[in-house]
Amino acid sequence: MLRTNQAFLKYFEELYMKQEGREEVVVKDFSREENILIQHQPLSKVMLIKEGVAKCYLTEENGKEYIVEFLGNGEILGEVELMKNISCLCGVKAVSEVTVYEVNVSYFKSLIKNDLALNHLLLDSFAERIINTSSRASYQQLYTVEHTVTQLLNMQSKQGIQISKEDMAAYLGITVRSLNRILKDLK
Repeated sequence: MLRTNQAFLKYFEELYMKQEGREEVVVKDFSREENILIQHQPLSKVMLIKEGVAKCYLTEENGKEYIVEFLGNGEILGEVELMKNISCLCGVKAVSEVTVYEVNVSYFKSLIKNDLALNHLLLDSFAERIINTSSRASYQQLYTVEHTVTQLLNMQSKQGIQISKEDMAAYLGITVRSLNRILKDLK
């Protein structure tokens, strides 16, 4: 439901601390609802969430959003686009105040070439995403939407964030009207 990666966060914290005056890795803040990455736009930086919660979403041709995942501390953004040399596959928007470590593309490419620890973290992250995607697909087949709504509400409470009904519906792949019926039944 909320993806985090403490090992990646630790790696970026150490990378940031050992810069010695250079600015290859900088800290940047995003306000709630601010775009972090925009779907179909060129990638300008690779980022890692230091603090906060963001939503990763696809906007379909009909204008509807589908939320792929909620991302938390230690989740990396833009690495797939960098490796494939493509525009942003998804949009990423801050759900709460978000702080990221931001790395310019050329520096990140040099790290990929020279840092085995980074490569292991990337491989682990990719494997985790594959597992999460298949788990979520099976979960959606095995459990009711009501169960997932309950989990979303618990995550929202635990993280101290407010997820709009539109975002909840987009995450569940249902209409807001259907979500309202479920919320009414859960009361």
